[in-house]
Amino acid sequence: MGTDSRAAVALLARARTLHLQTGNLLNWGRLRKKCPSTHSEELRDCIQKTLNEWSSQISPELVREFPDVLECTVSHAIEKINPDEREEMKVSAKLFIVGSNSSSSTRNAIDMACSVLGVAHLDSVIIASPPIEDGVNLSLEHLQPYWEELENLVQSKKIVAIGTSDLDKTQLEQLYQWAQVKPNSNQVNLASCCVMPPDLTAFAKQFDIQLLTHNDPKELLSEASFQEALQESIPDIQAHEWVPLWLLRYSVIVKSRGIIKSKGYILQAKRRGS
Repeated sequence: MGTDSRAAVALLARARTLHLQTGNLLNWGRLRKKCPSTHSEELRDCIQKTLNEWSSQISPELVREFPDVLECTVSHAIEKINPDEREEMKVSAKLFIVGSNSSSSTRNAIDMACSVLGVAHLDSVIIASPPIEDGVNLSLEHLQPYWEELENLVQSKKIVAIGTSDLDKTQLEQLYQWAQVKPNSNQVNLASCCVMPPDLTAFAKQFDIQLLTHNDPKELLSEASFQEALQESIPDIQAHEWVPLWLLRYSVIVKSRGIIKSKGYILQAKRRGS
């Protein structure tokens, strides 16, 4: 086991929380040469590359500190938005709740995204449907705690607009009627239905909800896939001790030209029992 790996193992054995930030993927030379075929493949590659880069840069001072929270980043890829260009950029994010039923995950994710990008607010945030038990249908009760936190973030001007993903007409209608801040968009996965459902289309048109398409898998990041990526990057780590809580994917687009200036992932994981 190399020195870098030993330091990473020691830090992860003592830390309680891991924050992983890929930085701007457009700054990654290897990803420009290799085009992952799926979002899951891209994410796994990002996690492993970030962990490898971080473990190679661990300073002796960090090992002596043994911090509770580890910031795992690709330093050369970090890119904040120039304040002078902020008005020209649209900053969007999609939030995936993975292993936490706490609505505080929502605020943590948005706060961290704003900090990473150096902005005061995000222009739009879509929340993926939260994880539920097999055989259970998604209901309004599952969405409410996360949507309430998103509403609070809109009211505190951390987010401008909020949307949903994979809601059918009944689910979207129930959320719309209950919510104080109405969803302005709903993503539909066309891999599961070749055309937009007519009843969903009619409802969205009536209430000015934008219907978008996506091709994210049902489970972009699972506990098992995160632990596998962790184990492969740092073989001697007790990967089973670590559980991902949430994943946020962001993009920064030049409004007038539709060009993607930046995109990346941020995730938070906790060690079991901490």
